[in-house]
Amino acid sequence: MQRKYVTFSKNVFIPLTDACRNRCSYCGFRSDAPTIMGRDAVLELLRRGSAAGCKEALFTFGEAPEVYPEIKARLEEWGYERVIDYLYDLCLDAIDMGLLPHSNPGVVTRKDLELLQDVNASMGLMLESSSPRLCEEGMPHEKSPGKLPKARLKVLEEAGRLGIPFTTGVLIGIGETEEEVKESLQAIWRVHDRHGHIQEIIIQNFRPKSGTPMAGYPEPPLSRLIDALEYARELFPDTGLQVPPNLNPGRMGLFLRHGANDFGGISPVTPDFVNPDDRWPREGHLRRAAEKEGYRLRERLPVYPGFIAFVPERLKTIVASYVDKDGFVNAAR
Repeated sequence: MQRKYVTFSKNVFIPLTDACRNRCSYCGFRSDAPTIMGRDAVLELLRRGSAAGCKEALFTFGEAPEVYPEIKARLEEWGYERVIDYLYDLCLDAIDMGLLPHSNPGVVTRKDLELLQDVNASMGLMLESSSPRLCEEGMPHEKSPGKLPKARLKVLEEAGRLGIPFTTGVLIGIGETEEEVKESLQAIWRVHDRHGHIQEIIIQNFRPKSGTPMAGYPEPPLSRLIDALEYARELFPDTGLQVPPNLNPGRMGLFLRHGANDFGGISPVTPDFVNPDDRWPREGHLRRAAEKEGYRLRERLPVYPGFIAFVPERLKTIVASYVDKDGFVNAAR
């Protein structure tokens, strides 16, 4: 199918807490002295995002942060037992400002997904890899119970059963083999084949971060990203597919030629808190890259056009106020 558009989403990035039960060897986001954002700080970011024309409120945080006594105590001080309950109310705040929440809550239960589905336009969880080998001793997920493939695939499965528009993907360059990358994409495809809810797949490359056990680990060669991208396009001919542009400056056109059709989320007001050294490209840069390859840049919502029918009732009025007849953000907005 010939593509006419390359899409992106304009977001405000909310790094709710850097507390996480997982200790991935490559992660620079998690902290041993964790903090959690108070509601006033979140509201300020949401206001800035709304004023800058963002449509998406991207909530990202460490998995099960309540395992840290100081985080649990702070949540209880605010009247919450769990971060998921706190997140629900923050999503309501975002909705009140006309922003559409997209949450990445980690490995959660079906009950949690049902709760968050009510206040999210879409949700996400990176599979990263379906290989249990990466969880063995000496491997990057050794100390990360939330990275067990069965646990993550179960979340994808439950999201599919609930009909939640979902973003997932693979992480390239942390010790997996090329065959394991294909197996991971096949695992995602099998879930999508049953439920049809995967709206976007991210092919993300490892970038070493100072102060982590894998700080001296080499980045994957470009050929591995392209191979994964092309294979993902074969499996998912009509799905949103991206390689994060801020992790790959100067390569956007190349990835478009090998199957990408989306640039992901960029923010005019907040950095990529997970990859703070890698700045978002500007919208004009994305437009020039798209046009150079013969495509038109279109802004989308966190929920892709083909999945708008699945958004919860409380968000439908906001969605309708933003999109044109094709489901893209109206150029006048």
